[in-house]
Amino acid sequence: MLYVQVHLTLPAWVHDEIDPAARFVSDEDKVALAIRLSQRNVELDTGGPFGAAVFDGDGRVVAAGVNRVVQHNCSVAHAEMMAFMTAQARTQRFRLNDDGRRYSLATSAQPCCQCYGASVWAGIDELLIGARSEDVEELTEFDEGPLPADWVGELERRGIAVRRDILRDDARRALAAYSARGGLMY
Repeated sequence: MLYVQVHLTLPAWVHDEIDPAARFVSDEDKVALAIRLSQRNVELDTGGPFGAAVFDGDGRVVAAGVNRVVQHNCSVAHAEMMAFMTAQARTQRFRLNDDGRRYSLATSAQPCCQCYGASVWAGIDELLIGARSEDVEELTEFDEGPLPADWVGELERRGIAVRRDILRDDARRALAAYSARGGLMY
């Protein structure tokens, strides 16, 4: 028998970083939170320079995620994936918007090919992005993988609105700070 149980966790500080009663009204506020999570993850040596959060239609945080790949020896423990998995566990739905409400994913950097695919199925209505994949590849050692040539159009055809370059300079600074510390702790 090949029995194994998978258990992924967020660092305890993530829960202290977010006020569950707070409302994040603007797209900039939402992405700023994702960038702050990415910065804290690096500063506290708990993972790589990526942060993400799922918001409901009222602007409240449903779940957050930070990169935990190395800590869990798990290639799917990206910030977006952690945020999706946590949101799905909290709502008890694998498609978040099956309850008829709207959900957004804010992320410090453009989703890689894995997180892009998960975004199609997770039940989000909006994707808010800080840094671009070319920023990630320029400023770090990460390979973001292949995406469809018209990846934004593909998401929009599936009902997911995409807004890019939100606080891009701030997101780039977070990536550069990670590299300046020596990188390699995805």
